[in-house]
This record gives sequence, C-alpha cells and structure tokens, in this order.
Amino acid sequence: MPKLRDMPSSDDLLAWYDRHARIMPWRIPPQERKGGAQPDPYRVWLSEIMLQQTTVAAVKAYFERFTARWPNVRALAEANDADVMGEWAGLGYYARARNLLKCARMVTDEMDEIFPSHYEDLIRLPGVGPYTASAVAAIAFDNPAPVVDGNVERVMSRLFNIHTPLPLSKNELTQRADTLTPQLRPGDYAQAVMDLGATICTPKSPACGLCPWTDNCVGRQSGTAKELPKKMPKKKKPTRYGFVYFVQREDEALLLERRPDKGLLGGMLGWPGSDWSDDPTKNPPVQAEWQSIKSQVRHTFTHFHLHLSIMTASVSHRCVPQRGEFVSKSKFKPSELPTVMRKVFNLVK
Repeated sequence: MPKLRDMPSSDDLLAWYDRHARIMPWRIPPQERKGGAQPDPYRVWLSEIMLQQTTVAAVKAYFERFTARWPNVRALAEANDADVMGEWAGLGYYARARNLLKCARMVTDEMDEIFPSHYEDLIRLPGVGPYTASAVAAIAFDNPAPVVDGNVERVMSRLFNIHTPLPLSKNELTQRADTLTPQLRPGDYAQAVMDLGATICTPKSPACGLCPWTDNCVGRQSGTAKELPKKMPKKKKPTRYGFVYFVQREDEALLLERRPDKGLLGGMLGWPGSDWSDDPTKNPPVQAEWQSIKSQVRHTFTHFHLHLSIMTASVSHRCVPQRGEFVSKSKFKPSELPTVMRKVFNLVK
C-alpha cells in the first residue's frame, strides 16, 4: 500500500482540471481563463441558481434558453413574471424562479446592474444561500471562497476519511474544503473539485486510479472510500391526495389557474384543483357534468408523494368559472406547465 502524502495539493488538481475540465455553456475554459477571459457574473449566478438541487444535464437547455431570451441581468429584471415562470416550467423548485426575479431586480435597481463580488454581500441577495454565494464569489470573481456542493462533500469525506454522517458533517467538510482552497486560481479550483466529484470520485465505483489526489486519499488507503459519505437514514415520505379539474370549452379553450406566489408551485400555471392532503375536499371550479379518469397522476416532491385524481368536463362558451381563466387553444403552451400539471395534460390527452 503506497504511503499518503501529508496534504493534497491544489496544484495537482488544477493540472488535472486544465486537461479534463468539463465543457459547460456558463463556464470559461481554463485555458481561456489563463488568457485573460473573464467570467460573466450574471451567467455564473444564473447557472448556480438553476443548479441548486438539479443536475447539469437538466439545466443546460434551460440555461441556453434563458440567456438567449434574457442575455443580461437588466433584461431579466424587466421580464414579465409569467414569461419567466413559463420558461422555468419543468425545472422544479419554483421558489428559485421567483427569487431569481427578485434578485435580478435588486441588482439592477439598487446596484447599477453590478453583482457584488464578496461572499458577505452576495449572501444578502434573494435566493442566494451559503453555497451559491461562495460559488459566485469564487467562479465569477476569483475570490478564495470554499465551494461545497454534493460532489465536494463526497470528495472531502473520502479524502479525509470522515465518517460522521451528513448533514452533521457539513461544517467539518466545509472547513476541510477551505483549507485546500488556494489563493491562486480559486475559481478554477472550485470548478475542478466539483468536476472531480462528478467524473472521477463518483458515488459508485470511483475511478481512484485516475484521480490526481489518489496518493492523498485517506479513505482509499483505509478501504472505506466507497462507503463515504455516510448519511443519516431518510425519513419515509408521506403520500398526499388531491383532485384536479380539466375543463375544456366548446371552442377548445382550457381552464387554467395561476397558483399563489407563495407555496409549492408558487406563481405557476396549472389546472384548478383541491387541497393536497390525506382527505382532500372536492372543489370544482365550475358547475358541470364531471367524469373521472380511471388512472391517477403520481408525482414525487421533495417531502411527499402526490396522487391526483383527474376530473374532466366540457362546457359551453357561456360558462363563467368561479376561479381561473380560459386560455385559447392558440395561446396554450403545455411546456409552460410544471411537470405534475403536464402529466395531467398528457394523461387526459
């Protein structure tokens, strides 16, 4: 068994990153960065908000659509709320989209469209937590802030053989990450350690032989790397139930309702429905002859499973709904529905 070095070297990781950096639409490649190319803080911030609890693969197309439609923070700040929520549809965690607009408007109206460069100022922005503040400070402004996402937690827990389960070990892992963050090229380093976790130090079958820190890894030396990081047992998710009402007018217009800004799916368009609970109360938006669809829509949110029973009805053009508005067939875009509501549409059709 080879002996461990005293401390992992950021130089070793950066040399690996220079050769193997992933190509991202929001990223300045390391060679261009060395040549003087500067990251756009708006694109870095936007990507980091989108990447919160969401995979790179899922985010890429959304990021490219957003930046094509709203190429800078002022354009986004001046956007219509409904347009932004529609573009966000399907990406999930919709409070992020609402905070995205709040943040863009704060930066535009109060900061002359200039994002702050330091953690202490970034974390005061709407929707920006400790991870995102560190990531923007490091990647956009090259400030030495420790950036710790799930990939970095895994790398640090294995590198230092930390067996305290997450989330209890989060502070220790952040401190370890901080000790390794260099003063030179901290932005590239932050992206390098995330890439290492995503491509080499993976949750299953890590490719230790390709890792630039393989000789520094206490977990590999101890034979415990594959079982790290340890996590607290997950609580069983409860199941909630609800009714959803699919109403089509004789001219093919559909009845839609925008949900309140606060709460789950806040600000998103959807079909009128009941509460979501153990014993939901039927709450149809119009008087009609309702028919039920045998199949249910099933969807999983972060904290619970949801089973929706679908009720359908056809109404005349004289129908006045108690809530919601009819949207003409030409203006209706299924892509602007959140995933659970799109499942309803697909099942009805």
